[in-house]
Amino acid sequence: MQQQPTDQQVSAAVDAFRLLSDGTRLRLMWLLSSGEYDVGSLAETLAAARPSVSQHLAKLRLAGLVQTRRDGRRVLYRARDVHVRSLIKEALFHADHEVSGIPRHD
Repeated sequence: MQQQPTDQQVSAAVDAFRLLSDGTRLRLMWLLSSGEYDVGSLAETLAAARPSVSQHLAKLRLAGLVQTRRDGRRVLYRARDVHVRSLIKEALFHADHEVSGIPRHD
């Protein structure tokens, strides 16, 4: 039998899923799962207002889903680790099965 997650683990997972339930944040995380971007590049790619993208990134960073590094005057964002990247990838692959009718598999 698999050990049950702790209340703290469940709470952290719920918080992460809550943040990812926003379409803009999920799109940001998809991009950040494949590389580093600055706010301007993300805003342009998503055709979203720069202040809005900055606010979403701040929330994702506080939740530990993204990390940053400085490159001169720019701040570059990326998905924090392999766990976050896998979560985003699998969520969107699951969605692809839901909307495209691709047969499910294990």
